[in-house]
Amino acid sequence: MIDDPVIQVRDLSVYYGKVAALRNVSVVVPRNMITAVIGPSGCGKTTLLKSMNRLLEIYGDVKVTGEVLVDGVNVYGDDVEVTELRRRVGLITQTPNPLPMSIFDNVAYGPKIHGNGGKEELHALVERCLQSAGLWGEVKDRLKEPAANLSIGQQQRLNLARVLSVEPEVLLCDEPTSSLDPISAGRIEELLRELSVDYTIIMVTHTLRQARRLSDYAVFMYLGEMVEQNYAEKFFNEPDDPKTREYIEGLFG
Repeated sequence: MIDDPVIQVRDLSVYYGKVAALRNVSVVVPRNMITAVIGPSGCGKTTLLKSMNRLLEIYGDVKVTGEVLVDGVNVYGDDVEVTELRRRVGLITQTPNPLPMSIFDNVAYGPKIHGNGGKEELHALVERCLQSAGLWGEVKDRLKEPAANLSIGQQQRLNLARVLSVEPEVLLCDEPTSSLDPISAGRIEELLRELSVDYTIIMVTHTLRQARRLSDYAVFMYLGEMVEQNYAEKFFNEPDDPKTREYIEGLFG
């Protein structure tokens, strides 16, 4: 039983056209922990993730039923400001996607859009976010260079700094290390563990070893349905559902 969930998904179904991607999914996300969402390809993991800040809406013919509550407020309510929701619930994508501008401006872009702070405050914010993303020491003398000059691993950490710059409460991570080399992936994992002290993190991953290493809580999806969820120690060592056990043991997927 989770006493203080940040996000509660209730009877969520998502249809792309006539195809059901999620069916009656209910999930709780504990505060200031890392929740891993696992399952085979095509099971609805990314759809579940993007339902949490309404990014599904960019795909056109999408129908959503049920509720997604963030701090008790249904994000699909008529009075929800989507831009503010996406500030509070930020997304780190699978592939780094720096904006076509300098390293500094990539991090400063969001705060500028939201009208946060003057020049000195902005510089301090950029430095703080780059430090939180473990990148400041590597780029502090290169802030005016194009972000595209960074390595893939550095670009992913820059993406993380850019999300942090608008002061979110929740970080949605869609396979954030899948395109990285092992050293860069390990650095991202370290950062996520450090950040989970102050942020709630929901991470989609195909890698069971990564889910075991990082997660405090885990959710298993299969064929668009939520099969099992629990605190990580119980989930990985004593799963209740036979299908979860089979997946963890590598019998399919």
